[in-house]
Amino acid sequence: MAINRPALGIMPPISWPDLLKRSFMKVAPPGFLQVFTAMCGSCANECAIKAVFMHHQHRERGGAPFSPEELSSCLKNLPPGSPKLAILSFEKGFHGRTLGTLSTTRSKAIHKLDIPSFDWPAAPFPHLKYPLDNPENQDYNKKEEKRCLDEVDRLIRTWHIPVAGVIVEPIQAEGGDNHASPEFFRGLRELTLKHKIAMIVDEVQTGVCATGKFWAHEHWNLSTPPDIVTFSKKMQAAGYYHNFDLRPSETYRNFNTWLGDPLRALELAAIVKEIEDNHLLENTQITGKYLLDNLVHFSQNAHKGTLLNPRGQGTFIAFDLPTVESRDKVVKKLRELGVESGGCGEVSIRIRPMLWFKPEHAGIFIKALDESLASLKH
Repeated sequence: MAINRPALGIMPPISWPDLLKRSFMKVAPPGFLQVFTAMCGSCANECAIKAVFMHHQHRERGGAPFSPEELSSCLKNLPPGSPKLAILSFEKGFHGRTLGTLSTTRSKAIHKLDIPSFDWPAAPFPHLKYPLDNPENQDYNKKEEKRCLDEVDRLIRTWHIPVAGVIVEPIQAEGGDNHASPEFFRGLRELTLKHKIAMIVDEVQTGVCATGKFWAHEHWNLSTPPDIVTFSKKMQAAGYYHNFDLRPSETYRNFNTWLGDPLRALELAAIVKEIEDNHLLENTQITGKYLLDNLVHFSQNAHKGTLLNPRGQGTFIAFDLPTVESRDKVVKKLRELGVESGGCGEVSIRIRPMLWFKPEHAGIFIKALDESLASLKH
């Protein structure tokens, strides 16, 4: 496999099913028995969207074979073979840079400029007050989440072409580490069930332990699993988990030459073993609490008014600065002190440590952050 890469879609090696069980399926989200392997996070979301459209049309046909009109019209990019369908996404969301996923990406103009887009709807993502568990914020946050869910419902009902699915990040990472409550996501799931459309949960960024659960959507306690969960990044491999209904009814439809990479699957099997042997999931919970407690302390004491809105799950943590300029100065100062960090959204800094990042490492970061924030006062 290292010398001659197999074309998994046509001639997978005999060891491939066993490797799938030891890697992807060993960490499958609850309720999932199917996996589709892909090349990258964008590919995972792109193929997931295609699967949703295929399933939607298969159901509309009642499982009947393709008609002659469908077979001929799709080659001209015309209905009924190329139907008018949409995927609903959220403002400030990011789902990739391939042609289809760009139509669901709403985070930065530079990603989308000069690229034709599909006419798909975008709903507002809740703009909440932090901390989420502060009683003073809960009335506002509940009203804000209801406003967004009502708009999702309205868009699904009234968009001028049928909405076949919804795609959402558990935490809007590039858009600014924007959070919503489990109740919001449960409400979103109920809307997709009500309208009989698919729910795609994009866990490309949040998957693999970072939020204190292996999969971030496990925090939600959904009544029924999402239809699709996509993954990449820390998995090393990419793809999506899905329910049985989302399997295409014919071969060679959701397809490419490679359909993933066995070497990446071997890496994933080794990563899963390291996570288990070294209790790295538990470590993200412990270290995440240490980090967030220190950030909250800064926001209420030494750096009150400068470090704003500390928030996170596990070690998937972020905070805000008052302005873009102050955010960029802190990122620069941290780099000078040997700490690599990244901006997201308009004024946020996100923290993305590796899974073995422990409280003693976090202490080094907290010291550097303290110095970096203090430098803004000079």
